[in-house]
This record gives sequence, structure tokens and C-alpha cells, in this order.
Amino acid sequence: MKTPDARPAPQPRRPTLYDVATQAGVSPSLVSLFLKDPERVSAKRRDAVHHAINELGYRPSRAATTLASNRTKSIGLVIDDYRNLWFVDLLRGMESVLSEPGYQVTLADSRPGENRIKEATDGLLAMHVDALVIAAEPSEPMLARTWVPTVVAGWRQGVPAGADLITNDDDLGGAMATNHLLHLGHTRIGHLSGHDGASAHRRAGFRRAMETAGADAVVAESGGTSEEDGYASACWLLDHHPDTTAIFAANDTMALGAFAALKARGLSVPSDVSVIGYDNSPLAKSRYLDLTSIDNRSDVVGMDAARRLLARLEDDSLQPERTLIEPALVLRSTTTAPA
Repeated sequence: MKTPDARPAPQPRRPTLYDVATQAGVSPSLVSLFLKDPERVSAKRRDAVHHAINELGYRPSRAATTLASNRTKSIGLVIDDYRNLWFVDLLRGMESVLSEPGYQVTLADSRPGENRIKEATDGLLAMHVDALVIAAEPSEPMLARTWVPTVVAGWRQGVPAGADLITNDDDLGGAMATNHLLHLGHTRIGHLSGHDGASAHRRAGFRRAMETAGADAVVAESGGTSEEDGYASACWLLDHHPDTTAIFAANDTMALGAFAALKARGLSVPSDVSVIGYDNSPLAKSRYLDLTSIDNRSDVVGMDAARRLLARLEDDSLQPERTLIEPALVLRSTTTAPA
């Protein structure tokens, strides 16, 4: 004999603003004022509303907040490759500034290609983000269609008018990495480089430091800056310049590829060849690699980008600015004097 199925227990109802008002013994309009500007509410009533919100587990509706303030409280971030660890600290820096005023970051991965970047940007704008951070290669036609405050993070081929630029001083960082190797006594140094953006500036710093030292600037340039690009460039470098005693990679990911190329040739780091990377990413900090690297302070880039956007949201008359963040050398175990 079948027994009737037990009825599911009713789901708890989501608490509303009116529930908070009732619990706190205040009017709904005062709760609304508290959510917008707590300092305009007396300390006694502010404490009562705060206690009621915590007790009920109330969470304001983002849709309702958007309608009321004409803001979505969201910042769009466009990146060109989610595999690049540079974005981890950039995002962390942004969120450390944006969380307190209640903003969220919405991420879009564009991958290489202007159309993909345009699609990613259009998608974020369709979500009515309040501002944009472009950590990819922008174009004038793309940003000409944006109507929100925009920051370009990191060196790009061009920064369109109307956008702020906040970036690491990669020219200085490239020279800093090279001078570290030169001071250790290396003169036969090879540089693994990408093509555009930050790579071009790091390469310029490398060339300048090598020319100042009177040494040959050997560059193995590839189309990208992935681990595979690092491996292929390092193989070319070691095949054509077997007397190389040190390698400066354009980022930590390329340095990982260089490690593989050296291992395949029976060479060890740093006793045979010293290796220095760039970005001071989690990869460099790992106990396995313990990679000497240039800290591009991407978390500071993210923090400054977020602060700049918040300032421009408050005052739309602010003019775009260019900010350079000074890098720092982080010494670990992969660089030493040549044998």
C-alpha cells in the first residue's frame, strides 16, 4: 500500500526591507536611508537597523539598488588571457579597494584579437557596468563607443583619448633585471621577449642596460609570452648562443619554459645558467622554482585603477592621467655569479 508523499517543507521567505524596518522599530524610508548613507542616521537608530539586518540575514536587492541610484555598483574588467598570472594580483588589488564601497568586479576574457576584445567590452557595457578596466590591447574605435570612465591597465600599443593609463614602469624593470645580472658578472645574457605591450618596454630596458655596459643585447622574440613561447625562444637562444650564462625572461611564465629548455639540454639553474623572470607571480614564489623576478606590483596597479575609477565616478570632469608604478627586484635562488 502506497503512502502519500510527504509535502516538502516550505522554503524560508527572503527577508525584505520592510521586515528590517519592523524588526528595528523604524520606518522603511529610514532603512533605505541607512543603506544609502549610514552617517545620516542617528547612532541609536543606526545600531538598531544594523542589528536587525544581521539578525534577519537581509541582503539588499542589487536590481532595486540599481533602479534607485542609476548605478549597478559593478566594474567591468577585460583581460586578454586568463592563463596570465599577472591578472591574479591585478584583480586582488582592485577588489581590495572596491569591496568597501560595495562594488563588484565583472570579468570578461577576450583572448587575442580586436573583435574578441570588442565583444567582451560590448558584453560588459550591455550589463550596464559603471566603469571599465581594460587589461588588453584596446583600439580607438572600441573605446570611442564607451560612455563610462575607463582605465587601461598595463602598457599597450596605444592608449585612446579619454582613458587613464596605470602601469608598471616596465622600461625601468627591464633595466633593473638586466643590471642585476650584469652586477653578478654576466655579460652573455639572452632576453626572451614577446612582441607588443609590456614586452616591448621590458625589451627596451634590457637593450639600454646592455648597451650601457658595452655588451651584446641578444633577444629571442616570439609572438606571445606563454610557457611554450618561452620554451621555443630559449631553445633558439641556446642553439644559436650556446655560451649564454644568463636568461632574462619577459615574464615568469616564459621563465618556466626556459627552465624546461635548459633541463632538456642537461643544464642546471643557476650553476650553469642564471634565470630571472618578471611579474613576481605566484609561479615565481613557489618553493619549486624559487625564481628571482621583478615585482611589477600589479596589485598596486589594480588598487590605483580602482581608486581612479571611483574618483571619476564622483567627478566626471576629471581629466585622464598617466601613472607609472615603480617595480622592485625580488632576489631568490635562480641567479648567481657565472661559473
